[in-house]
Amino acid sequence: MRKYFSLVVILSACLLQCAGPASDGTGKAGKRPITVAVAANVQFAMEELKEAFGQETGIEINVVISSSGKLATQILQGAPYSLLVSANMKYPEALLQKGKAVPPSQVYAYGSLVLWTLNKDIELDSIPDFLLAAPIRKVAIANPRNAPYGEQAVNYLEYYGVYEALQPRLAYGESISQTNQYIITGAVEAGITAKSAVLSPEMKGKGKWIELPVEAYSPIGQGVVITTYGKEKNPEESQKFFDFLFSEKARRIFGSYGYELPQGEGVN
Repeated sequence: MRKYFSLVVILSACLLQCAGPASDGTGKAGKRPITVAVAANVQFAMEELKEAFGQETGIEINVVISSSGKLATQILQGAPYSLLVSANMKYPEALLQKGKAVPPSQVYAYGSLVLWTLNKDIELDSIPDFLLAAPIRKVAIANPRNAPYGEQAVNYLEYYGVYEALQPRLAYGESISQTNQYIITGAVEAGITAKSAVLSPEMKGKGKWIELPVEAYSPIGQGVVITTYGKEKNPEESQKFFDFLFSEKARRIFGSYGYELPQGEGVN
């Protein structure tokens, strides 16, 4: 078995040697594709972002979607991601502190919370006391341990003093993606999610939603950082995508998904 495995490895290496210019893992015009770790709330905008970036540069972007906390943990454990596009600044800063990213980390957008339901019989209110009443049996939020939007959903509920009473009714998604799935499949009667989700082409027009008052939770400043892997393995491509996220083209895309945009230094 070991001899067979060794033979497979040797043959694979020979094939790569004989494969010509593509053997270095590069894409069109010798440009390497890069893998980007993306917070779940950004997944809808990212489809447009990577398409626009690819058209502009010829660089292919592969995307891994999860909660920011899980993605940061994967990077700490050696996952080959060139950038982390996070849902907060906490995780990019943590990677910098642990030597797994290179400065700067920078806010590319500000997100906001909405309360969303597909149940036509539920009347939404920004004051969440009504979530404790019938016919609401379950309310979805993202897991606050890994997902910044879940953390801010808890802050919102605590602000109005209903978090403790509502806990038995809470269904925790591992990310905003799973939270959205709970809502659209009817597994819950309502959920607190990202505004970017309800404005996405996939979700737009489904059910009804209201934006939650920003004074009830902390601003969701979403940060991006280049990892040490990206800096070492594909520095040019990684830097180009980092810069692209602050371009006017990217800002228009973020804006169309309901994100507020940073002003000043770093914006181009």
